[in-house]
Amino acid sequence: MSNPVSNLAELLQTMQPTLNEGVYVFASVSPDTDTRSLEPLATFREAEGLTLIVEEERARKAGLPVLFRAAWITLTVHSDLQAVGLTAAVAAALAQAHISCNVVAAAFHDHIFVPVESGGEALAALQRLQRRSSRGAG
Repeated sequence: MSNPVSNLAELLQTMQPTLNEGVYVFASVSPDTDTRSLEPLATFREAEGLTLIVEEERARKAGLPVLFRAAWITLTVHSDLQAVGLTAAVAAALAQAHISCNVVAAAFHDHIFVPVESGGEALAALQRLQRRSSRGAG
């Protein structure tokens, strides 16, 4: 297992964004909904309901109301959960490209969900950020 990276410059230089295959959706269901068959990527409990991130086809088959259709980009660097600035840098790069993003931090990687039609453009923007960061280090 790799060690988590907390230095912002190193995170940006080594983030290696990868566009995952498929379309994913954000949906909200009642907190008592059995979600096991949906195999959600992530869940988050809020006062208004349980937010799910799930493959679009599973959501469609279950009749879930789709709130957001997304492409999923993983930053493959092992980011420290206490690292400062990675989310801000990624969000700023995507905002400059006029792409909205929803960030999910997990134990090893950060995951960026962008509008499905912007997946390729978002990946390119993050790759540019990585290249700029690498040039700045040299």
